[in-house]
Amino acid sequence: MIAGLRALAHDLFGEWQSLTLGDLLFSHRSEARLILVALVGFSAVVLVARLTIRRRAVHGRVVLPAVFTSFPRSRGSFLMHVPLLIFLSGLPFLALALADPYTALVRREVTYPGRRICLAIDASYSMLTRFKTDVLKTQSETDAAFFTTVAAAERFIQLRMKGRFRDLVALVEFGNDAYVVTPFTHDYDNILLSLSLIGHPTEFKVFPDQRTQIARAIEESVELFKAFKFLDASGNMLVILSDGEDANAASNGRPLDDIMRSAVAAGVPVYFVRTNYGLKAGDYIPDRLWTDAVEKSGGRFFAASDEPSLLAAIREIDQVSAGSIQVKEYSSQRPRFASFAALAVLCFTAAVVTKLAVPCFQKFP
Repeated sequence: MIAGLRALAHDLFGEWQSLTLGDLLFSHRSEARLILVALVGFSAVVLVARLTIRRRAVHGRVVLPAVFTSFPRSRGSFLMHVPLLIFLSGLPFLALALADPYTALVRREVTYPGRRICLAIDASYSMLTRFKTDVLKTQSETDAAFFTTVAAAERFIQLRMKGRFRDLVALVEFGNDAYVVTPFTHDYDNILLSLSLIGHPTEFKVFPDQRTQIARAIEESVELFKAFKFLDASGNMLVILSDGEDANAASNGRPLDDIMRSAVAAGVPVYFVRTNYGLKAGDYIPDRLWTDAVEKSGGRFFAASDEPSLLAAIREIDQVSAGSIQVKEYSSQRPRFASFAALAVLCFTAAVVTKLAVPCFQKFP
């Protein structure tokens, strides 16, 4: 409760800092004027009626002794009217709120905790090998490693969605070539949809590339980071899900060391999850090759030999310290009603509380 109120106050304060009254437009300007005129008229009628009733009700009054004029006037007598002044100060904010203010075009730069994550999924023919799962749900009745890795990628995105992060996520599918399925986006649901589409058995069958070139996936992913100008930004991450069956370690004539140097220069650590059932770290010949390569980039190599180790690798990658995401947000029409309504309610509440709870505001001193 307190944390929610504190967050609301922080948001309203930030909105007031960026708000300029000259930029406000009003959807119900005439209606607000009509309501204010009606309130003023009603107040005048009530005041006249009250004065009339007082003059007629002469009988039944209580006679009090006069107060001598020689008594000095208290300096704090004006405090009696402070609650009324606070109440009246909220009326302009109420009027602006009733007019339904909004800004026509909003552009702001905001910072969120999160990472720039590129998911690279191996869809080569070797991913048809068995990888048994009990917790991860796949779209295929077979226990092929490809469908397991897609399910693991979906679990990773779901973990990010449950946290307080607002990541930029991209999806790359690769075999002997790499294809950008979804460029960087804040829309987690879009990424989940893309994973669901590439993870369908029919789509996997028609995937054109049968061989595995992990270096080509790294090269294409780094180029994607460069295209979005994320070089040297904090929070970059490339997550590769593959069986690791690639001993060539080259792409278009470029050796692996050259490709990894480009990843280091771009500030993109590589996290490699090798999904090969029953083979622990070191049991597979290319493990040492990829371990040394990804550690040079600041990442880590995980040998997922069964479902528990695969889930542990996903959780550990999720827990890697988050960076910050700076984005520019645009809105064609942003309502500003909440700010003015909150200030009006705050003034009215403060007036009632001071009148009822503070003794010096309840009587003449």
